[in-house]
Amino acid sequence: MTTELSHHPLVQHYLTTIRDVATEAPAFRRACSGMTQVLVAEAAKLLEVDSVRVQTPLEETEGARIAGSVVFVPILRAGLGMLDHAMATIPGSSVGYIGLERDEATAVASCYYAKMPVLDEASQVYVLDPMLATGGSAVQCVDQLKQRGAKKLCMICIIAAPEGIACLEAAHPDVKILAGKVDRQLNEQKYILPGLGDFGDRLFNT
Repeated sequence: MTTELSHHPLVQHYLTTIRDVATEAPAFRRACSGMTQVLVAEAAKLLEVDSVRVQTPLEETEGARIAGSVVFVPILRAGLGMLDHAMATIPGSSVGYIGLERDEATAVASCYYAKMPVLDEASQVYVLDPMLATGGSAVQCVDQLKQRGAKKLCMICIIAAPEGIACLEAAHPDVKILAGKVDRQLNEQKYILPGLGDFGDRLFNT
């Protein structure tokens, strides 16, 4: 598995806003949208293209169009904060949903909802989860996607913990990870340090 960090200046700028405890929900959402667009643009380097001919106002020339389907799968609920901006970055993409709820006592996630478009070997699937913490949710999500035929998978995260990366790598070494930042560690409550708090609560102001 390949874990790639984004070193884009905008990612660093937006991540600082997202981390800041003083950032209120509207500014938090704006920073999330900006960071998502940059990360998705970087993850789009995985896409294959077909050569086409296109007619400009002056003459015909060569062009390229994305080959195969592109599917975004946000892990509910926090992943929803990344979805609209991911779809805007790659128009024509499809969406699947997976709901995973973490037991706060055990930190183990259970699946309560899954709805996917048709997936095949040519589909490029991007899992959207702002925080890769323990890795349990990511593993369950990838399990579901592979059972439905997905072969080309990439996890896009705002931040990740080393423990989560190791967990996903052990279960699915073929899955790529693109993260804005790999943080230091998890605390006893399985929150990422230094982290950004509860992403879903801050995103939805709950």
